[in-house]
Amino acid sequence: MGMTGREALAAEFDGLRPRLRSVAYRMLGSLTEAEDAVQESWFRLDRTQATIDDLQGWLTTVVGRISLDMLRARRSRPAAYEGAWLPEPVVDDASDPEHAAVLAESVGLALLVVLETLGPDERVAFVLHDVFAVPFDAIATIVGSSPAAARQLASRGRRRVREAARTPDVDLATQQRVVTAFLEASRAGDFEALLALLDPEVVFRSDGGGTGPLARPPVSGARDVAEMLRTRGPVFAAHARPVVVNGGAGVMVDLPGVITAIIGFTVVGGRIAAIDLIADPEKLRGTMR
Repeated sequence: MGMTGREALAAEFDGLRPRLRSVAYRMLGSLTEAEDAVQESWFRLDRTQATIDDLQGWLTTVVGRISLDMLRARRSRPAAYEGAWLPEPVVDDASDPEHAAVLAESVGLALLVVLETLGPDERVAFVLHDVFAVPFDAIATIVGSSPAAARQLASRGRRRVREAARTPDVDLATQQRVVTAFLEASRAGDFEALLALLDPEVVFRSDGGGTGPLARPPVSGARDVAEMLRTRGPVFAAHARPVVVNGGAGVMVDLPGVITAIIGFTVVGGRIAAIDLIADPEKLRGTMR
């Protein structure tokens, strides 16, 4: 017996799900919220009575609109959130093909932090156009503007990203060697070795979920970060094991069977330019699917 029309539509949607999840993750910085957005797009597709010629384009537009609504609703968060807010990390898990698809198209944590500084409309316009080649006519319908205004939104977002985001070293093996040396220096509490591995303008950010000892402002500058790591780093480094975080070198801190932190590193020119430590239990639950 052949598939019904709804079953065929559901099968086609499932084929597009990894891409839609990647679109939503780039805009939201959260796998959990991205999955919610994709699921809502299915509900809207299931209810529509319109004839859709380009299903991928239609769904990308719908996910963009849902993500924009979620970003706008999120604007109240910083007032109540203590310390840094970091994206939900994507940790390499070869056992989950859908998770791996998001990882393959993911961006580094440091770039997602920069995207978080954009306004909702700028972020959606920049991500949809510059990353997923969505035309400005479609973006305009999502943000409620003219195509010319949508172009300006994307341009502003692009300029801010270029000004703030540093391009990490491409070679993952090189990144991992730097991180391995960093872990060795952290375990030993070796200040000079740490200093040699850190970019002069390195920033250390930690997200403990808005409360607790990790809810502190970012620490910047090689000497300040090295001093902090010299005294506090051995605890984390002793239980850290290498993983791939958002396509780059990272570590998972595993205290006997319990994941307590995911740390992503941005390596630029052979030195660590950003360290992003995520200990928010809600975000850690979403890292391994």
